[in-house]
Amino acid sequence: MARSHPGRRAQTAAAVLAVLLITAGCRPAPKPPEPTLAPGEGQAFEGTWTATGHRRTLLLGGDRRASIANFSGSLLLTGPGRPGVGFQAEAIVFNDSASGMTGRSVWTDERGDQVFSQLRGDATATGSRITGTVLGGTGRYQDVSGTFEFTWRFVLEAPDGTLQGQSVGFQGLVLKGTPPFTPPALEGARP
Repeated sequence: MARSHPGRRAQTAAAVLAVLLITAGCRPAPKPPEPTLAPGEGQAFEGTWTATGHRRTLLLGGDRRASIANFSGSLLLTGPGRPGVGFQAEAIVFNDSASGMTGRSVWTDERGDQVFSQLRGDATATGSRITGTVLGGTGRYQDVSGTFEFTWRFVLEAPDGTLQGQSVGFQGLVLKGTPPFTPPALEGARP
């Protein structure tokens, strides 16, 4: 009967231990608990929205223009009160250079749950100042309402209508309750 060598047993044990440690290190880190809101409770959040899209413009004489644009991109939120971490964000907007912008957006999270919002905005010297009103959603956002605001800055505006942009100063407040709930306005927001 062959005897096993003590050095070989130690090497085998070390190899098994290394495989176990590597395997344990490859597991995904546990997810932190998602914030939960009690009915009527509100929490603030911040974030960054980046998107690409396309705009079609109609000239209305003089300097007046009307346009419709669609955007698709990502919305990443921070802060303990955020309704979620990351969303695929889509928006359709109508802009009249004389009367401002109005639009709608849908944010879809990794589970497929969605947040619906209304957008309103006006052009400023540094971009378009936009305010949003959360109108509810699906799944875990079904009874959520809130407000958010940001300045939209175009990074690319090509002659063919291709657009690329990002938000600056994206901040908001989300509340849990049964829509239609009129959330308080953010500080500095227009009525």
